[in-house]
Amino acid sequence: MAAPKFEEVLDQIVVKDPRYTREAYYFVREALDFTQKSAIKGGRNQIRHVTGQELLDGIREYALQQYGPMTHLLLGEWGLTRCEDFGELVFNMVEAGLLAKTKTDSREDFKGGYDFNDAFRRPFLPSRRIVLPQTRPMRSKNG
Repeated sequence: MAAPKFEEVLDQIVVKDPRYTREAYYFVREALDFTQKSAIKGGRNQIRHVTGQELLDGIREYALQQYGPMTHLLLGEWGLTRCEDFGELVFNMVEAGLLAKTKTDSREDFKGGYDFNDAFRRPFLPSRRIVLPQTRPMRSKNG
């Protein structure tokens, strides 16, 4: 018997937990691949398990590279508003057999990771407040 396809299992997950969209799961899967590949570039020779904190860092970097200033908005549209949501997605996929975990991995690994505003909006705000010159009110020709 063939193993169920990612899309089929994902359909089941979304029905069971409708808080998050399909796009959110695809995004986390892609961010996990990105994080693992980054670990290889960081001097390791093979794909390895990444911790929750490493994944959170990879998610932030991947999201900003892919979606730039739209990141915060897109994540919200997908139901993602805090780091704990990433943990929920990961463990929904673990429970469905799409991802593996170690004995020490838990949803707790994703608690309090970073503030979404700081992580996804702040990089695109001006570094200092822009002060515009004051202008005089326009006068009409009659007065």
